[in-house]
Amino acid sequence: MSSTKENTLLALLAGAAIGAGIGVLYAPDKGIKTRKKIKQKADETKHDISERVSHAKADLTRSVHEKKQEMKEKLDETISHMNGKAEDIISSLERKLEELKNMEPQK
Repeated sequence: MSSTKENTLLALLAGAAIGAGIGVLYAPDKGIKTRKKIKQKADETKHDISERVSHAKADLTRSVHEKKQEMKEKLDETISHMNGKAEDIISSLERKLEELKNMEPQK
């Protein structure tokens, strides 16, 4: 999840919590009922935020794992390609060396 989306989500949750709190405070209930409702809404919001943080953490962990795997595959591919190139260069050098050995000395 991107940082902008997370900030928007947190702002939305905070706004909802504040709105719910203000709504409860202006409701015509007795003090004990109002406090109970506020506590209940706070607990619900806390649980909601906790779930969203857990989901964001899981998404981030999965994304890091995927990127790590992609990087490993690209590195393996590059190493394999470079090994092939090194073998080509060695073969070419061996052929040139053999040609030089087989050349007759000039007098």
